[in-house]
Amino acid sequence: MAGYNLEAIEAAPLKEDVDIVIPTIRSLDFLEQWRPFLKHYHLIIVQDGDPSINIRVPEGYDYELYNRNDINRILGPRANCISYKDGGCRCFGFMVSKKKYIYTIDDDCFVAKDPSGKEINVIAQHIKNLETPSTPHYFNTLYDPFRDGTDFVRGYPFSLREGVTTAISHGLWLNIPDYDAPTQLVKPRERNIRYVDAVMTIPKGVLYPMCGMNLAFNRELIGPAMYFGLMGEGQPISRYDDMWAGWAAKVVCDHLGFGVKTGLPYVWHSKASNPFVNLKKEHKGLHWQEDMVPFFQNLRLSRESDTAAKCYMELSNMTKEKLTEVDPYFEKLADAMVAWIEAWEELNPPVDGKDVKAK
Repeated sequence: MAGYNLEAIEAAPLKEDVDIVIPTIRSLDFLEQWRPFLKHYHLIIVQDGDPSINIRVPEGYDYELYNRNDINRILGPRANCISYKDGGCRCFGFMVSKKKYIYTIDDDCFVAKDPSGKEINVIAQHIKNLETPSTPHYFNTLYDPFRDGTDFVRGYPFSLREGVTTAISHGLWLNIPDYDAPTQLVKPRERNIRYVDAVMTIPKGVLYPMCGMNLAFNRELIGPAMYFGLMGEGQPISRYDDMWAGWAAKVVCDHLGFGVKTGLPYVWHSKASNPFVNLKKEHKGLHWQEDMVPFFQNLRLSRESDTAAKCYMELSNMTKEKLTEVDPYFEKLADAMVAWIEAWEELNPPVDGKDVKAK
């Protein structure tokens, strides 16, 4: 499409604009395979669990490593908003980053190959997704019209072809699918072997299950809404941290006029987690999602909420008002949402008193 130099995006690593955020409890040997694609980037590693364990990072990487002691030192009394013994701890990395874009990946994900056998450059594809518009107001049957070799189809209104700024790029996974515990138990040997060469915009008003394993977003636009909830040890729910962030961020994107894409790029998800352990972590979420999803589907943010941070503060009030009747946990979650925004704004004061507002 005219005006978007996709070859330049492919060639330029944009290393000054991207941080890689990785939550982990183990040494990061998996980064050896990622070296051709990630060696130019700055890593923010969030160590979960016991801070006395030494995490080994392969030589040659530029990185910061934060453990629980660091989180407590930096956030003080607000540190409790960061999940413990849960992948949601990654959002601390979102908070301390100063880059425009975040790419976050799990430490059991490896470089995937496309059907031709070529290794997939996930950063390049995510940046393409984020640097080109989304089309949330009208579905294009050839999917993303801003990819090479495609365009808007006949019948697509010209008034909508400019699209909107993309805030989130949600990638997928080959091999081990992102299933919940009941599906894992029913289909223990199922693997995703289908490579679908497609990127599409999730329509406005439609929610989706966001997975944090292979995810990129524009931190400047939507960062405050990318809170992965309060989950893990000490909480009645886990493995819904990215779901919560995805539902909330999608509602905020819809309200502020930003877009969300899903599809390419793929990673190779190497390890299936224990379904019996997952069931223990998920069982409340499996019930509560039947209330959480309608909550997000039906809420309407006010005109005064014209930034991601203001949207999220309003959302915290709605969470306390509407979801506490489902379980008292949601009052605690709502308080954590407020603490998250307060900590975010303390570490990320608006430049010149301004913030990114709705268009």
